[in-house]
Amino acid sequence: MKRLMMTMVGVALAGCSSWFAKKPIVAVSPDGKNEIRLYTAPLAYEVLRDGVVVVAKSEIGLKVDGKCLVKDAGEPKATEKKALSGTVATPVYKKASVDLAGTETFADWGDWGVRLVARNDGVAYRFETKKGGEIIVNCEKADLVVPDVAAKCWANFTGGFGQEESVPVSTTVGALKTVSDGKSSWRGNGMVYLPFAYSVGGKCVAVTESDVRDYPIWNLTKDEGSALFTAKFEGAPKATQRVGGWGKDIVTTGGRWVKITAHEDYLAKTAGTRTFPWRTFVLADRPVKFCEADIVYALAPAADAGADYSWVKPGKVAWDWWNCFDNAPKGSPNGGCTTKTYEHFIDFAAAKGVEYVIFDEGWSETLNIWKFHPEVDVPHLINYANQKGVGIILWMAWAQVYGEEEKVAAHFAKLGAKGFKVDFMDRGDAVVAGFLEKFAAACAKEKMLVDYHGAYRPNGLQRRYPNVVNYEGIHGLEQMKWFPGGEVAEREMMFNDVAAFYLRLTAGPMDYTPGAMLNHAVGAGYRGETAGMTPGSVGTRCRQIAMMSLYEAPLQMLCDSPTNYEKNDESFAFMSATPVVWQKTVGLDGCPDSMVAAARQATDGSWYAAGLTTIEARDYTLDTSFLGEGKWNAEIFRDGPDADKNGTSYVRETKTVTAGEKIALHMAPGGGFAVRFAK
Repeated sequence: MKRLMMTMVGVALAGCSSWFAKKPIVAVSPDGKNEIRLYTAPLAYEVLRDGVVVVAKSEIGLKVDGKCLVKDAGEPKATEKKALSGTVATPVYKKASVDLAGTETFADWGDWGVRLVARNDGVAYRFETKKGGEIIVNCEKADLVVPDVAAKCWANFTGGFGQEESVPVSTTVGALKTVSDGKSSWRGNGMVYLPFAYSVGGKCVAVTESDVRDYPIWNLTKDEGSALFTAKFEGAPKATQRVGGWGKDIVTTGGRWVKITAHEDYLAKTAGTRTFPWRTFVLADRPVKFCEADIVYALAPAADAGADYSWVKPGKVAWDWWNCFDNAPKGSPNGGCTTKTYEHFIDFAAAKGVEYVIFDEGWSETLNIWKFHPEVDVPHLINYANQKGVGIILWMAWAQVYGEEEKVAAHFAKLGAKGFKVDFMDRGDAVVAGFLEKFAAACAKEKMLVDYHGAYRPNGLQRRYPNVVNYEGIHGLEQMKWFPGGEVAEREMMFNDVAAFYLRLTAGPMDYTPGAMLNHAVGAGYRGETAGMTPGSVGTRCRQIAMMSLYEAPLQMLCDSPTNYEKNDESFAFMSATPVVWQKTVGLDGCPDSMVAAARQATDGSWYAAGLTTIEARDYTLDTSFLGEGKWNAEIFRDGPDADKNGTSYVRETKTVTAGEKIALHMAPGGGFAVRFAK
């Protein structure tokens, strides 16, 4: 009896404890589906969709000037709530406009606080500080706890910050683990880089971030068997070294990389009054709906008041490096990159309506943008291109630009170039984040475009600077130049192409560089050029065509040569006519492990639907309900009946369809399809 009474008292006390506990601070989306909660003692957040916990209580914190802000913080001094509304026009995006509707809650502790936001496409939180002068951010705690270790997840590993070009893995949360071996190679698995996606309780989550300014990017580490992911950030650089070529040759100026040789014991020195990056969670009932989310863009800073970006011209790019550089006949001067070669590229672009030609590595002397290569008459070529209505974009290694951002932009703008492709940042620290913004601003001043290659995933910078038209951060088609071949590599690449739609593209536009015309069927034994073969792709021709609309890219590279495109004019005509900005984006079907199908509406009202499969052949029925109503003319590119043996085999057909009609399609192993619907 005594034991029973003691038990009852314990239950009563537990009930009282719950009764008097402070309720969490919350923000709920306008549609009521998404909710983010903030708890105190310890400071932690929790995310729910339709009442299902998709992020369990996860601790957060910020240490500034040696003091942990959240320790013994108690309850906030004030809590403010407000409704967000309005729309913003997005002329360089996957939609014509973005809905800004949401609910925002700010928990204020005086000289710091935490802001929550809940939108219909996801939720986010971030720290804010209100301190004078400059502060040192020592560290940030940004845990992620998945409620179920058995949850399915998809992740990319890296061994170095900012090196985001690995093939993803499909596993469970419990089985996922990171292992630090002390190496900096991107081939390591010391961290998971974002976006990271998983499915739990019938709901889907993509973890990423927005508005990373003067701050390092957010990566994750995790032990096997655990559901806890811990944050890992790159410390501020204490000492750096400029590296020239592909080895370890150290240079005093220029170079290819600016590598960190020693880190400070803090993340950033920064303004004391500021907002920190949004820790962002895209939420959906199906992973294919990630593509419809706008939260990364919506939470990023808007363009400065009065700024005019009407001059920004998205478009396609005829690209030399993948098909020409290092692949010219033996003995060709400058690896084939000559004035004559580039005139051919420019003539081709002008004749086919391709807006830009890129001069990749080879237009200047090796890693010296201030001295043209004697085989390439750059001023003549820029003038030649401009007269034909074709813009020239110049490739350069980051080390050639860093520290001279305004000088570089002004000099080459005066020469008549239209933009830059900047490569080899390969870092994830606050200094790199500052560079990305500084060079974007310098180029905007000169009305020049920027493509950040060799960079981490986008985080919304393109909203403030619409001249930033693309980012790499992907295991893209360039990898096929040194593709090792074999069943494992083929399976990984086919999965990579599908999973990229759900992972990498959730963060923003992607410089994958599609468009190969030498298409090798799965199992045909393709290896990269080191095996004596010219660059091609594994998978079918229709796979490459599908990527043109599936992969958001306001500056879309066409990787193959003018000669190969001229030999395959029917395929190229469809690809070159595919838009690069859109009115609407609709996720149709699929998951990272199998396939993807999506549709996008162009500014002229036409629709493009496209799909990819993994290494498995797949039958797919395209439901055209997204068309709305009425009859439409459909131009269909689908895998040919022998595409499993001949990757270049395809069938083009036209037919009239009624909106809502279903179209049966077969995708060969590594295959795809693309359809254009016009009234």
